[in-house]
Amino acid sequence: MFSRWNWVACGFYLVLIICSPDASSGLVQSCGHIIPESPVLALGSNFTALCILNESCLDFGNIYASQIIWKIKNRVVPKEQYREINRTVSSVTFNDTSLLATPLTCNILADGQIEQNIYGITVAVGLAPEKPKNLSCIVHQISKFTYDMTCTWNPGRHTFLDTEFKLKYRWPEQVFPDCIPKGVNDSCTISDTQFFVNTEIWVEAENALGKAESDRLVVDPVDIVKPLSPQNVSVSSGILPTVLKLSWENWISDTVMKLKFNIRYRITGDTSWMEVPSEDTASPRTSFSVQGLRPYTEYAFSIRCMKEDGVGYWSNWSETKTGITTEDQPSKGPPIWRIINVGHSPASWIVHLMWKALKPFEANGVILQYEVTVRDKSSPSSPLKKYNVTSTNHTLQLPEGTYEVTLVARNSVGASPPSVLLIPASNSKAPVKNLTTLPKHDKLWVGWTAPNSYVLKYVIEWCLVSSSSDCIIEWQIALGDVQGIDLKGIKPFKCYLITVYPLYADGQGSGQSVKAYLKQDRPSKGPTVQTKKVGKAEAVLTWNHLTVEEQNGFIRNYTILYKTIDGNETVVTVDPSKTEYTLSSLTSDTLYTVRMMASTDNGSRTGPDFTFTTQKFGKGEIEAIVVPVCLAFLLIVLLGVLFCFNKRDLIKKHIWPIVPDPSKSNIAQWSPQVPAKHNFNAKDQMYPEGSFTDVSVVEIEADDKKSFSEQDLKPFDLLKKEKSTSEGHSSGIGGSSCMSSPRQSVSDSDEGETTQNTSSTVQYSTVVLNGYRDQTPVQIFSRSESTQPLLDSEERSEDHAGGADSTAQRQQYFRQNGGQDENNTDRPCFERAKQITHGNEGDLVGFVQLQVSGQSSQPLGLGMEKNTQEAALSNVLQTCTEGQTVRPETVEKNPLSVDDMPKSYLPQTVRQGGYMPQ
Repeated sequence: MFSRWNWVACGFYLVLIICSPDASSGLVQSCGHIIPESPVLALGSNFTALCILNESCLDFGNIYASQIIWKIKNRVVPKEQYREINRTVSSVTFNDTSLLATPLTCNILADGQIEQNIYGITVAVGLAPEKPKNLSCIVHQISKFTYDMTCTWNPGRHTFLDTEFKLKYRWPEQVFPDCIPKGVNDSCTISDTQFFVNTEIWVEAENALGKAESDRLVVDPVDIVKPLSPQNVSVSSGILPTVLKLSWENWISDTVMKLKFNIRYRITGDTSWMEVPSEDTASPRTSFSVQGLRPYTEYAFSIRCMKEDGVGYWSNWSETKTGITTEDQPSKGPPIWRIINVGHSPASWIVHLMWKALKPFEANGVILQYEVTVRDKSSPSSPLKKYNVTSTNHTLQLPEGTYEVTLVARNSVGASPPSVLLIPASNSKAPVKNLTTLPKHDKLWVGWTAPNSYVLKYVIEWCLVSSSSDCIIEWQIALGDVQGIDLKGIKPFKCYLITVYPLYADGQGSGQSVKAYLKQDRPSKGPTVQTKKVGKAEAVLTWNHLTVEEQNGFIRNYTILYKTIDGNETVVTVDPSKTEYTLSSLTSDTLYTVRMMASTDNGSRTGPDFTFTTQKFGKGEIEAIVVPVCLAFLLIVLLGVLFCFNKRDLIKKHIWPIVPDPSKSNIAQWSPQVPAKHNFNAKDQMYPEGSFTDVSVVEIEADDKKSFSEQDLKPFDLLKKEKSTSEGHSSGIGGSSCMSSPRQSVSDSDEGETTQNTSSTVQYSTVVLNGYRDQTPVQIFSRSESTQPLLDSEERSEDHAGGADSTAQRQQYFRQNGGQDENNTDRPCFERAKQITHGNEGDLVGFVQLQVSGQSSQPLGLGMEKNTQEAALSNVLQTCTEGQTVRPETVEKNPLSVDDMPKSYLPQTVRQGGYMPQ
């Protein structure tokens, strides 16, 4: 083992050796090397390398071959592959070079486990080149006089090594320089190729592991020429409508080679080409007329050429040129069909004729117009009807019958063969059978079974079914020997109505229809469900059918899904034709969630959720409870009404007391100039016993006048005025000497009180006597000691009803009496009355009207006052009536009406049985 100082000395020695000018390389001297140096190895072969140490390194550092370590790309080679040949040489062997990588290094593991690299080499592993195969050459025409030869070959497998390919060629007596490929290893181009001499051509491949040559190719370059395509191609129309003439130029001289040609053509827009037979263009030429074309059709042409004997290569196709053939008369008549609607008048038709425009190869030109001829077969003598139409439809109004319609299309050259359509009076012939549809290759196939009779042709109608627009009919005609047809232009997820009519020589069969889809999908939306009626244990659901645009296919069924908030979902399947369903066995007073799903052959779609609550009571349960309760309530009400009716007086007395309303007083409307005339006999009683009823007395303080409004005091001022203007007559308020009691009878109190009452209280009342039999009752004024205050709003309802009539009667009465002669009036009687009441004018404040009935009443202690008034009144009447006739004074010409009279707190008549204020 070396010590640390020994290793330092050794390293210093190695540095000196490397830097020594006596080294073999002049600058660097290595301690060893590897042989072979940078080998090229065949892939998969065995390989052995030797690492040889220099003696100088061995003597100084005690380094031996046993300390050598081999590495491949820094990866240690297993020691089993090592072999120590002597103290300075170590070898390593690789049985498979495919595992060998570069670089391969020789390293020394010296004392102290320090690894030192001694030498390294680069190892190349690959394959020897294979023999090039499939050598072929082609001469390309570059211009009219320039030709280049390009040869190609198959270089074989990849060698993983740098391999050089060379294209060699020579004439029999001349060798040409090699052609070295640039950037590729499988082709090379030789310029300025010479014709009419055999040339030997081959390929040589070489790398570090070997060399290989291809087979020799001997060929005259003229036999491998690919000429340029014909130039300046033009197309012109010929005399005939089915011929077009092509012209072109050849860019290769006939002295070099003779050419043959290949012509192809197609209708513009088509993808498939047609070719002129090769034997027709096998000779040299510069033009050709293509025949058998369609009239008035645009064609595209292209040409190519090659050596006449067929040796060599075809040129590329020339640039495409187009041309149009001339017009010819149409080759067939337009297909025609009709739609018949009922006319406005009976026994008439509106016939919509429609036909398809001819295809270009059928029209053979521009269709200028259509000629429609209608012949009435039920009336042969009828003249033909002809119409010239430029569109593809025409509408006729015809009587019901059998008609033959002929249609001809005309262009600038001529007319087409006629198309005939028979319109029978009825579709009485046999229809087709077993009409079916089947989607097939993005087309909808319609098939049927032919009827037993011979059919000339079939008409297939179809239209797109829509909920928002009319069905626009499309149609197609099929020959009578077919039993199925493909409909083109059918859209997926759309519903079509398809009808097939068989046409016979003498009529038409009825149509058979079917609905079909090219493709189906699930509905665009789900049905929206609602409740029509909700009960206690059942609910009637209703919904609308999805529109045909929303269905996207045939609806096979509806599915109802319903549940409570916390319950399981129940599923019910419903026929697609229904729009209503009843859910049963539901729980009362429960919230349900229901939704509906529509299903087609390709899927389902669910509509929005809908909630409803079942009723708490079933049908009739509420009625069973409410009816008895209502009957009981009505019975109680009825009994209460009967009770109230029987006790109405008592109830009225306690709840609605009758309080006189001064504003309704009759005295406010009665102001006679002359009081009524009363004739009394000496022995007759002025007031028979029992002739008075209840008396209402109101006492108004004179000082209280200030509390009344000016409107309330107007009646009193009016009465004062009337009294002052009727000297010697009664004012109707103070009363006449015949009807008013003296002032001294107002009160029975002492003298002091009398003075106070006289100055501050004025008490009046009107006593109305019952008329005896048919006699007019007499109204008399009388004093009253009552101090009952008047109310301004409450009165008996009877007074409202009878007030106007009573006032009218009294006014009429005074008008009649007022018409008597005033000269017969006894002045003394009224004078005495005036003297009695004159001193009390200032005290006139309020009135109480008394209505006297047949019963006698003496309430509130008024008997004494009544007796006093009766005695005074009796004395006055006796004095006035002895030997004199008393007449009322004439009233004014325009007395105030009831409505014009001022309203105030006035006395009010109290009828028998009324409420008497206490």
